[in-house]
Amino acid sequence: MPRPLGELEDAVMTRVWQWNRPVTVREVLEDLQQERSIAYTTVMTVMDNLHQKGWVRREAEGRAYRYTAVSTRAAYSAALMNEAWSTSDSPAAALVAFFGMMSPEQREALRDAVRIVQHDEPEPEPGTETGPAGGEPADGEPPATAP
Repeated sequence: MPRPLGELEDAVMTRVWQWNRPVTVREVLEDLQQERSIAYTTVMTVMDNLHQKGWVRREAEGRAYRYTAVSTRAAYSAALMNEAWSTSDSPAAALVAFFGMMSPEQREALRDAVRIVQHDEPEPEPGTETGPAGGEPADGEPPATAP
């Protein structure tokens, strides 16, 4: 599980993810300088640290490196959410609380994501289909009766 990125690491990775191409320290520096005063060596150190931590890969180009993200921001966010959820004493309660914090747009995105995941799941074998609670009938289905 990745630990959360620090504030400056996140600012650097945001650019790497958004640009979605190999980037140099100079490019990141120039963009960051539009928001804050920051030294070249600081950005170089952060990008080297991100490389050492496995967030970016780098290839030499002349005397400089070009850095590329190893994974997406979505994968990073998913890993953080999974870690937070899996360390909860009550994962179901944590999910309910999290869903309660979501905006209507976020809940719609969640419904879309569930539909995508369900669409990718293999069809159940005939006679083994269960409802949403893993054994309860789905909405609109009559309860199973014992033989």
